[in-house]
Amino acid sequence: MSKVFAFLADGFEEVEAIAVIDILRRAGVEVVTVSVMGRYEVRGSHAIDVKADAVYERCRVSDGDLLFLPGGGLGTENLYNCLALRKELRSYLERGKRVAAICAAPSILGRNGLLKGKKATCYPGFEETLAGAEYTRQGVITDGAITTARGMGFAVDLGLELVGLLVSREKESEIRESIQHP
Repeated sequence: MSKVFAFLADGFEEVEAIAVIDILRRAGVEVVTVSVMGRYEVRGSHAIDVKADAVYERCRVSDGDLLFLPGGGLGTENLYNCLALRKELRSYLERGKRVAAICAAPSILGRNGLLKGKKATCYPGFEETLAGAEYTRQGVITDGAITTARGMGFAVDLGLELVGLLVSREKESEIRESIQHP
């Protein structure tokens, strides 16, 4: 079974996080939500409080298959400010593991020099933060081990793409049908 670590920080975009987590769990993927705020309770960008499964400082995230970064302006900045997370993102990619980010969060990858030579997408206005990437307006794009998505409207599509990559395209189709997604 695949294992995903989904990182949460104050100001995260709730739907982007929860939709992707939900779809992955429907596919049987183990998803561990991890707060980078030093506490379990994390407040989303629309004042929805979520209790994370783990706190970064007390969690071993090196043994997963994918690191997932939801967006949200403040949430993205709070994730970027976690130096240990930025180091882990680089380590995952160096070890051939996967990383996914949506909305403003692909900027974390770009600002960390991880998108050079890759096709990537992000929320409009963040294109300049995708340093070295070929920007595309696609809703969801996977280039190698990196998957990026444009924004909340593509959260379900991102979740389905990750199921296809981590489990199988058949499971992706099964879930797509079960949730009535075109």
